[in-house]
Amino acid sequence: MPLLDHFHPPLYPQRAWESFHSRWANSIADELHRILPQRYFAEVHVHLGGQVEADVAEFERPPAVGNGAAGGVAVQTWAPPTAAMVMPAAFPDDLEVRVRDQTDDARLVAVVELVSPRNKDRDDACRAFAAKCAAYLQRGVGLVVIDIVTSRQANLHDEMIRMMNWGDACLMPAEALLYAAAYRPVRRQEANLIDVWPETLAVGRALPLLPLGLRGGPAAPLNLETSYADACRRSRLE
Repeated sequence: MPLLDHFHPPLYPQRAWESFHSRWANSIADELHRILPQRYFAEVHVHLGGQVEADVAEFERPPAVGNGAAGGVAVQTWAPPTAAMVMPAAFPDDLEVRVRDQTDDARLVAVVELVSPRNKDRDDACRAFAAKCAAYLQRGVGLVVIDIVTSRQANLHDEMIRMMNWGDACLMPAEALLYAAAYRPVRRQEANLIDVWPETLAVGRALPLLPLGLRGGPAAPLNLETSYADACRRSRLE
């Protein structure tokens, strides 16, 4: 199944990319359940339009007057002093397949990230996504990033490399605007390293097979072509 352009006509806007990405994430999870040992399980996590969950106004309402519901004394809500600084924040879209080890308190061992247009639409969004990916790698979590977004011109692999000061030798070619990359944190010869398998993608070409490293365990073969074709079939895009 050749890669389609999900962000321009004739598919877009009639066929929403959000729907397809969600279906693809589920196909990836299904594929992982077919190949992973029973100790591992995959779950899909989707959170688009990232924002802080807590409603600050809810916590800063004036305290109730009088007794509590059980007849006790109402406790006044504490409020912090006015902040010395207020900084802008960007929270990345989450469109992930998370792999956990159920023999180890469901510890997170690997993540597959599907890039969204909002992950690439501004400099701060690119940095937020890159920081999230770097945090996974620094915890020893295996990672695969898949970027098929044709409507934005940013390479998030390169953003992460520059942010972490890993050197220009680790950058992708300038023409690699669509790509998939696998990252496996390892310890080898008394050194902490990250093995990387980058693959440039293109509309009309098949998708690659990549290794999904499992923290503290082996690498699993992640066949992107198989899961993509399944998602296209179930979305009636064949």
